Amino acid sequence: MPSRPTKRLIGLGVAVALLLTIALALWFGRGEREAAPQAAASPPPPGRQFFSQVPEGGLAVPSERAERRRQLVEHVQLTDHTYCSYLEGSQYPTDSRPAAQNPDQLHPNQPVTEMHPMRHEGGGNSAGVFLQTSQSRVYLAAGEAAAFSLRAVDAQGATVPIVITRALAQGMTYGGSRPTPQVALSFVDDGSGADPVAGDNAYAGVLAPGQTGLAGFHGTIRTEVRYTAGGRNGFALFDVIYTPVLPATWTGQVREAVENGSLSFYLGLDVRQPGRYIVSGRVDDARGNPFALASFNEVLGVGAREVKLTVFGKLMTDERPALPLRLRDVDGYLLRENVDPDRLLLPRLEGQVFASRTQTMKGVSDAEWQSEERSRYLAEYAKDRNAAREQLAAFDPTAPLPPSACVPAVK
Repeated sequence: MPSRPTKRLIGLGVAVALLLTIALALWFGRGEREAAPQAAASPPPPGRQFFSQVPEGGLAVPSERAERRRQLVEHVQLTDHTYCSYLEGSQYPTDSRPAAQNPDQLHPNQPVTEMHPMRHEGGGNSAGVFLQTSQSRVYLAAGEAAAFSLRAVDAQGATVPIVITRALAQGMTYGGSRPTPQVALSFVDDGSGADPVAGDNAYAGVLAPGQTGLAGFHGTIRTEVRYTAGGRNGFALFDVIYTPVLPATWTGQVREAVENGSLSFYLGLDVRQPGRYIVSGRVDDARGNPFALASFNEVLGVGAREVKLTVFGKLMTDERPALPLRLRDVDGYLLRENVDPDRLLLPRLEGQVFASRTQTMKGVSDAEWQSEERSRYLAEYAKDRNAAREQLAAFDPTAPLPPSACVPAVK
């Protein structure tokens, strides 16, 4: 049996052996961790890079002063643009404007044409059949008529046989108004009436309200045409606005005069109903090119009156049209305020109305149009412009002011 000292030596040896084992395990474990390969870095996600690398000195952030100056410069430019635009746009009066500024009003008597997929009676459209429609005018004065035409075509443009089954015109009424009579129209493809070519699968009809039960109706008249094409039933709608009473009639008398530096045409008008009359006429040069749109907007009393259509002098000196000028396609109406319809139509004067005898620019002025309204607007716009420039100059006295687009810089 071992003695007590021997037992202490044996226990000390066991403890030393245990510590040595733990130390070796820690040593080899650390080596394994150090030898383990590093995980590969993940590639950046695909996509656009929105921001570039920030430079070492940092990003240049706009200062409050720079931002304020930018705002003041923009205000100067805006007020200058407003002033210059009005200055240029108002050098001619509103009743005498260049034709190029009013392209939609130069040919008021051209037919209105449309093309759309065939509309079925029960709803929906046809994918393979298209309907082409045309109407000679939208507004009808008493005694005038409108021509309608239609034909069907396929996607390649070839005509599709069409049969007109019914065509009825009726005034549009609302609320408790009594319905108007229905008027049957005849659509033909025989080369007669409004149909120019026989047998081309294009059918035409004419609506003359004054010759029907709609003679006394004032407002929108709708013509509904029912037809068959491509084995399906379809329909088309044509609307016109009709005036049953003439508020005034043209006398046929036209004269011209070069006065106050401009060329004016005077058209005789026999006024039956007083009120504000609005009239427009188109003016071409000697070569037939559209040159100006002349208009009239004044209150006229009952009796013999004249409508004055003016071609402004500076417009003539600026554009230098080939003389003599020719007045054509005059139309107009009596304005009715706060009622519907809002106008009573005058008979239209189609084609050339008058050929001027003025062959030279003698007596024609190149002065800009002047009026109290123009002077007042220019003064206000100039005041805004100068105030904006003064603000910028006070904020940054060392920098030059932006140049004006139309007048010398004002300090």
